Amino acid sequence: MEIEKLDVEASMEESGGVESSSGKEALLLASDLSDNLDLDEDEKEKNQEEERSKAESSTKKKKKKSKNKKKKKKSSLQQTDPPSIPVIDFFPSGEFPEGEIQEYKDDNLWRMTSEEKREMERLQKPIYNSLRQAAEVHRQVRKYMRSIMKPGMLMIDICETLENTVRKLISENGLQAGIAFPTGCSLNNVAAHWTPNSGDKTVLQYDDVMKLDFGTHIDGYIVDSAFTVAFNPMYDPLLAASREATYTGIKEAGVDVRLCDVGAAIQEVMESYEVEINGKVYQVKSLRNLNGHSIGRYQIHAEKSVPNVKGGEQTKMEEGELYAIETFGSTGKGYVRDDLECSHYMKNFDVGHVPLRLPRAKQLLATINKNFSTLAFCRRYLDRLGETKYLMALKNLCDSGIIEPCPPLCDVKGSYISQFEHTILLRPTCKEVISKGDDY
Repeated sequence: MEIEKLDVEASMEESGGVESSSGKEALLLASDLSDNLDLDEDEKEKNQEEERSKAESSTKKKKKKSKNKKKKKKSSLQQTDPPSIPVIDFFPSGEFPEGEIQEYKDDNLWRMTSEEKREMERLQKPIYNSLRQAAEVHRQVRKYMRSIMKPGMLMIDICETLENTVRKLISENGLQAGIAFPTGCSLNNVAAHWTPNSGDKTVLQYDDVMKLDFGTHIDGYIVDSAFTVAFNPMYDPLLAASREATYTGIKEAGVDVRLCDVGAAIQEVMESYEVEINGKVYQVKSLRNLNGHSIGRYQIHAEKSVPNVKGGEQTKMEEGELYAIETFGSTGKGYVRDDLECSHYMKNFDVGHVPLRLPRAKQLLATINKNFSTLAFCRRYLDRLGETKYLMALKNLCDSGIIEPCPPLCDVKGSYISQFEHTILLRPTCKEVISKGDDY
């Protein structure tokens, strides 16, 4: 019996010993595993940190490289102040940036993806590029002019500075590249077609509202764009009216759109504005007899007119056409008449051969044909070419119908007019606002 008890106790002790030893082994294994896991996690964290540091260093290198690239680009060629480097030097490939692209609406959405229309555009690329080059010159010149114009400047100095800058940036070359028409700098109640003649002493005042309207061309492909300058913030709503009306006209324009519908949209936006001038509130009116227009090659005013009011022509805009969308907001009657001394002239685009008796008129016409052809010009341009005592000959050319005088267009005295204008191209696939810039 005692032997049995001892055997049982021994077996119990042995089993307990086994259990205890196996438990110890299990604990040791668990601790080893946890240690290994901790080591693995530590290694993972180290690896992750190394990978992060590598990624950060690579991104830093990339940033440095991109910064260096940017520095290189910047240092390669920069426009001078005042601008004097021809725009073409900044685009050695000969490809100029396109303007703002707007999609056609409704029934013309298919044009965006049509391969046939894209092919048509590829064929027109040289023309588009000429327009874009002219537009890039326009943008750079107006940016510079905005930075220097201030009250107290002579109007003639403003015009000559602008025109000389255009000549440099566009690399003026006879009828192949240059100024498309005289710089319009019409003040206050004068809406358009005023530029100072030689000797004019008009000074730009703080309370003036000036419309700066100028054009550039490459191979006769014209960009016509205008903006309004007013130093007194009192006129801001007047400027906003014509700016937003112009944007509306651009938005409404398109292939197969009726011109009258564009005019109605322009008027609705324009006449929703009011402006308070010296304590009196005026509703802004759309000028009803001054329009936007289609543009032809060497022809600033082609066949079609884009009205600024409702009730215009039912004629439709067509694919491939170039338009100047310009709107005028007035605090006057909303109607302009010829007034003041004439400065703008233009050869009649459709005139045939007209016999001239005066030798001086023949000589002057030869100068006009050589330097301007059917592009508009002003007296200052004739003076610059060395022409003198030409007023009688110029009158003779006007009387014979060869040259058209374009006198200033004015609303009632005491009124103020603002203007904004862009050139748009109705491409086969989309609408391109050629002259759009960061400023307007």
